[in-house]
Amino acid sequence: MKRSTRWLLALCGLGLGVLGAHAQTTRPAVQARANGSGGPAAAATPVEARWQESLDAFALADEAQAPQPGGVLFVGSSSIRLWSGLEAQFAGETIVKRGFGGSRMFDCAAYLERLVLPYKPRLVIVYAGDNDLAEGRTPQQVLASFSTFVEGVRRALPDTRIAFLSIKPSPLRSALMPQVVETNALVADYSRHTPNLDYIDIYSKMLDAQGQPRAELFLPDALHLNTQGYALWRTVIADHLRAPAPPR
Repeated sequence: MKRSTRWLLALCGLGLGVLGAHAQTTRPAVQARANGSGGPAAAATPVEARWQESLDAFALADEAQAPQPGGVLFVGSSSIRLWSGLEAQFAGETIVKRGFGGSRMFDCAAYLERLVLPYKPRLVIVYAGDNDLAEGRTPQQVLASFSTFVEGVRRALPDTRIAFLSIKPSPLRSALMPQVVETNALVADYSRHTPNLDYIDIYSKMLDAQGQPRAELFLPDALHLNTQGYALWRTVIADHLRAPAPPR
């Protein structure tokens, strides 16, 4: 099969399976947003109770001091939320951190009007999908949710670049590594064939010589990163920020 068609077939093969998976875990209105079918009423999408506190905290922070447009926005799950000092990690860049622990890729898509659009960033770096796979969703479903996220950002902010930070290999979830590899490959291929979209590989840099997760990069929970792990992420992302963007 040609690589250029692999992600298209993956998306087309989802059908009602994706909708069913989303319907089991989100409210109907949130499901509509995550699947790109919310329409004009999507801005009023009700927030799931477990995300309300995080989203309210973001809104209060914005009221206190609204970030300058044109910065780099980090969105995603606890790997973003727990990155201490992220806002000061990249000299010369305005960094906005909007990570909410436990979130999944389709949550990022569902709430992009709160997480992304107000900031008008020049670049959005997304880390999500890890929790989706842990909850039983397929690589194809993660890709579908990411595609919904990308399309939603494109409609409102057509000049904003998006980068997907590959799903990490963690010791706690080593049994999921085949699904992680498949998801990363699908997203990487999709990114190669989508304008203004990048794939940042941190997965391969977090493996040891035997192809297993490097335990020294993780906290004792074997899931979240320690200082050394975040230092690696910073190096990889800084290289990406310094690289000239390819022509559109």
